[in-house]
Amino acid sequence: MPVNSSSEPLFAEERKQQIVELVKTKKKVLVPELVDLFKVSPATIRNDLRELEHLGLVKRTHGGAIPVEYLGAGFELDTERKVVEHLQEKQSIAAAAVQWVEEGDIIVLDTGTTTFELAKRLSGIKNITVVLNDIEIARYLEECEGINVILIGGTLRKKFHCTVGPFATKTLSELNVDKVFLATNGFTIEKGCSTPDINQAEIKKIMMQIATKVIVLCDSSKIGINSFVQFAPVSEIDVFITDDKIGKEYLQELQKLGLEVIVAPTK
Repeated sequence: MPVNSSSEPLFAEERKQQIVELVKTKKKVLVPELVDLFKVSPATIRNDLRELEHLGLVKRTHGGAIPVEYLGAGFELDTERKVVEHLQEKQSIAAAAVQWVEEGDIIVLDTGTTTFELAKRLSGIKNITVVLNDIEIARYLEECEGINVILIGGTLRKKFHCTVGPFATKTLSELNVDKVFLATNGFTIEKGCSTPDINQAEIKKIMMQIATKVIVLCDSSKIGINSFVQFAPVSEIDVFITDDKIGKEYLQELQKLGLEVIVAPTK
């Protein structure tokens, strides 16, 4: 992961972002090594770790920090906290994903920060219909000319601004769409895509069933992680879009399975 190699100090937000990446890469970091790396005081590093834990991005331990994944398969950041993680990778993935949307398409957009980035890129495509259960994405697309928005009702999942439950699944199951763009909390070759919430998993499964083509948007930080509920085995995915931080060996394994993998270059 990149660290500051110049003599100029990092901004606080840049330093904290790099700390999160270090924790994910090394699985454990200690305060003294962060002090040495970033040339700041122990008090500054402890404050950084405290703020990052409050955001749900790391878990503090005695003398350092570990990844939040160690909190268990059922743990999930709320949407506000997800927004700040891996934004550059998500934007790159969205830029690659929008190439799969054509004029006249009827698509399903899953809830998620990566799919929101995709939604931001749809405004230039004419005469498309977007089916979704995310009220924030719907609010954004409402302002876009040429996009017909169908918002699926249901039980509101608080802090995640999306609908779930029997009403939502029933409504979705009566539709037919060209493509679905799915987000995921975890992805492994053995289990495919997974998410911490059972109700969310049911919605995602229905979204897949009604779509002719299934496209998964997954930044590399989620690869190798199993969450609580599986919703999409590898065999049911048509296109897998990730960023260029995916491991070379993992990429080759996916390609051997016959999965079409798109690697989006990050800036």
